[in-house]
Amino acid sequence: MDERIREHAEILVEWSARIEAGDNVVLSVDEGAHELAVAVAKALGDRGANLVSAYRSAEIQRAYLRAHDGDFETDPAFEKSLYEDADSVLILKGSRNTAGTADVPDERQQAHSRAREGIREARLATDWVSTLHPTRALAQQAGMAFEEYREFVYDATLRDWESLAEEMDRLKTILDDGSEVHIDAPGTDLTLSIEGRTAVNSTASVADDSHNLPSGEVFTAPADAEGEVTFDVPMTVRGKTLRDVHLVFEDGEVVDYSAAAGEETLAALLETDDGARRLGELGIGMNREIDRYTDNILFDEKMAETVHLALGRAYDACLPDGEAGNDSAIHVDLIAETSEDATLSVDGEVVQRDGVFRWEEGF
Repeated sequence: MDERIREHAEILVEWSARIEAGDNVVLSVDEGAHELAVAVAKALGDRGANLVSAYRSAEIQRAYLRAHDGDFETDPAFEKSLYEDADSVLILKGSRNTAGTADVPDERQQAHSRAREGIREARLATDWVSTLHPTRALAQQAGMAFEEYREFVYDATLRDWESLAEEMDRLKTILDDGSEVHIDAPGTDLTLSIEGRTAVNSTASVADDSHNLPSGEVFTAPADAEGEVTFDVPMTVRGKTLRDVHLVFEDGEVVDYSAAAGEETLAALLETDDGARRLGELGIGMNREIDRYTDNILFDEKMAETVHLALGRAYDACLPDGEAGNDSAIHVDLIAETSEDATLSVDGEVVQRDGVFRWEEGF
């Protein structure tokens, strides 16, 4: 086994999930992530944790959804109880076919997603962490040779997270103290209200309410949005490509939209429920080891010199105590580059210009 796989597993279990003896852990394993799962299982055993593993496959999901033409049971108790009794859920992504559900009708995927909202909430209530094992399918989707892609994944993942956390804390402090964010870029003139919100320093550790490995972003939950935004980084959502998405917001809600590709899928996402037309997240990428687009949200949303906005559900960690944020069955991130002719301002003060933060050389 590649020693980097063992190191990946150790970082996941020790730094990211903070697993302790006696913890109940659900290990959700994509079909291509077997090697990482073996290494993670050993790390969990070394710590005396309790393990239940679950196998995930896009082909299994496709077969089930295409065959099921009735109503889906809401929050099946047998599955929900698994997450309700778990301390941690470790999600090991590693697809062998990134378009495995592309021919499943959007309305059926929407119905299935809505029926499982309670299960999602139960999983999100745990110390969950999502990570990725490099596969040939993911390398192909990223437009890289397999060995090149593996180097990319491990450079982004196996890093000094404490040092990056210190740098990202500068931006967290600015956002925590701020009331309004303005993003100005080609096709974008968007104002977001963040007053009273708490930014998350996403250090790839549940200790900081961060649930992705790799990570390297600072994110918050906008209370309102006004203006327009263009997302020029392509994304694959539900097996379909979304490209050059343009959204117009009034009073916090999408009132107009277009896309150069995937407009029908975008429309279906916006029609999921009332919360799907509002924003649940503003994220700012700060992981400079992620320096190229890979068509994988786990990496692309952390890419330096980008911002991303998520349609749908807001994360509780960003909200004041007792306040309910935007609620939706979806949380779909869309990404815009900020490397050229772009500024990110907080309360009228420029924090980032053309992808460079004010504390960095070249600002």
